[in-house]
Amino acid sequence: MWWETGVRARAQAGLFAVFSELPRLVGAALAVSWRADRLRTLVVAATTVGAGVLAAFGLLAAQRVLVELFAGGPTADKVLAALPALVTLAAVTALRAGMATAMGYAQNGLSPKVDREVERGLFEVTTAVRLEAFDADAFADDMERASRGADSTTGLVQASMNLLAGLTGVLAVAVAVVVIHPLLLVALLVATVPNGWASLRAGHLRYQTYAAGSVRRRRLWLLHRLMAERDSAPELRSYGLRSFLLDQYDRVMGVETGIQLALARRVTTTTTVGAMIGGFATAVVYALLGVLLVEGHIPLAAAATGVIAVQSAQRSLTVVTFQMDRAYTEGQHFRDYTGFMTRAAEYLPEPRTGDVDRPVPPQPLRTVTVDAVSLRYPDRDTAAVDQVSLTIEAGQTVALVGENGSGKSTLATMIATLRTPTGGTIRYNGRSTDDWDTDALRARIAVVTQEYHKWPFTAATNIAIGDLTTTPEQDRIEAAASRAVAHSMISDLPHGYETLLDRTFAGGQDLSGGQWQRITAARGFLRDADLLIMDEPSSALDPRAEDALFQSIRDRQGHGITILITHRLANVRHADRIYVLHHGRLVEAGTHDDLLATGGRYAELFTLQAAGYDTRVPLPRQTAAAGTSAP
Repeated sequence: MWWETGVRARAQAGLFAVFSELPRLVGAALAVSWRADRLRTLVVAATTVGAGVLAAFGLLAAQRVLVELFAGGPTADKVLAALPALVTLAAVTALRAGMATAMGYAQNGLSPKVDREVERGLFEVTTAVRLEAFDADAFADDMERASRGADSTTGLVQASMNLLAGLTGVLAVAVAVVVIHPLLLVALLVATVPNGWASLRAGHLRYQTYAAGSVRRRRLWLLHRLMAERDSAPELRSYGLRSFLLDQYDRVMGVETGIQLALARRVTTTTTVGAMIGGFATAVVYALLGVLLVEGHIPLAAAATGVIAVQSAQRSLTVVTFQMDRAYTEGQHFRDYTGFMTRAAEYLPEPRTGDVDRPVPPQPLRTVTVDAVSLRYPDRDTAAVDQVSLTIEAGQTVALVGENGSGKSTLATMIATLRTPTGGTIRYNGRSTDDWDTDALRARIAVVTQEYHKWPFTAATNIAIGDLTTTPEQDRIEAAASRAVAHSMISDLPHGYETLLDRTFAGGQDLSGGQWQRITAARGFLRDADLLIMDEPSSALDPRAEDALFQSIRDRQGHGITILITHRLANVRHADRIYVLHHGRLVEAGTHDDLLATGGRYAELFTLQAAGYDTRVPLPRQTAAAGTSAP
């Protein structure tokens, strides 16, 4: 599990490794906090330091009160003499309480700011990386861990702040006892260090045991589901699996219980030894204070203050040891986040070269030239597109045809600037993509993909996102829907165009595959693009809707550039030019009539489809090249 990364790291790390890495983690947390909200970070820092300083003053004021109360003379006079120190102690206590309130307020306000800072940074990268990044398995895994690491950043910041507060408290007590008497510092260390070591050691044992029990926890989680879920309930009863599953549970839980009891013994032993050493050391300290007091080396007030200081330091040290473990664990997830951000930079679009200061001004696309373009996916032995060259002129409708895996969609995504060729160039109006402003170029291209996304918005917004450069009015949205044969279907929804297309929300509706394809096509039509790419736009449509959609596509002929990808070859007969791809290579090109006359691959595929609709024509024998062997 993603959160076990930090647990395993803490289980494997010794105390020296924890101490050595903490400064870097705390520094990184403070840097994130500073970027998120400088004012609140300053407030937390100031109140943390201020509380520590006031803790030292509080101890000194308490000592002064005790000096006056332990002095000789009438009680009333002693109280009057101690009154200024009492007022000072009360003021310090009140001020520390106020600082604690300010610190809490600042930290509570800082957490959402930190969340926004790291998540926004993550999304800025994930929405900007080239599409090739998502082809790499490692990138997807890293991104998943990074998203969890972003969530852990707030925990790291909080742990770092609390750790600094605890350390400040310990240092403040140390400074105060040195001022009272230097020997008290030695006494303080002797009384607090054993308990601190025992706490850290006990935490280390817990992390080790927890990390080692990962498989058992998963198995128990699986058994919980099998014995308590609706899906498994019928077969559990019909096959009589109750005893079997309970026996499995007893076996795993028996092992887990034994391990937890062993851990409890080890932790108890460690903490007990630490407590005994700490108790013995504290007794020695108190005895030392008694000796110093009897021999007149320190006053009674200093001895009493030393006792208070030891108790205060032990409380602060408890906070420190807990927050050290937490900061180190959360820090491992934060490293997943920062590591991903560094590695993802390799997939960001490269800075523009050439005429950087003089990009191509907005202009209609007149020609698209594909020159010996290739693309090879990671971990693939063969190229998805291999040395393809073609030219498309304004007003033309061209079709990319071929069997599954022939490279049609990959070529289309490169023409749409969504993928960068690994070889060759694509030029728009005679200029390469490096000479264009990418956003301006993409604004002139509309893409309707076969792997469309079901955006959880209203029907109107699902269409409107096709062109965010303007604010589409309702009549434009409805016109685009009509061209995609979607207007009547949307009008029949419970709230028409304002119907939310997501069943996970109240009042939301879901659509069939064909209905979603109409919405997607309408999105493409809304953008009055110079270049429209339609990749399998009708695979889920009924015949009537399909015919109407392709009529809308044919209406673009003579105006913009249209690239059509479909396996329904009857729909490409009117294309100005048909390009046939096979195993990534361009093997045929021409009009429908030319390709039929040639009798090549296109003719074979077209005849095969046509025979399925004409019962008078016998089905042709499929050759091995078509993907099957003859009977």
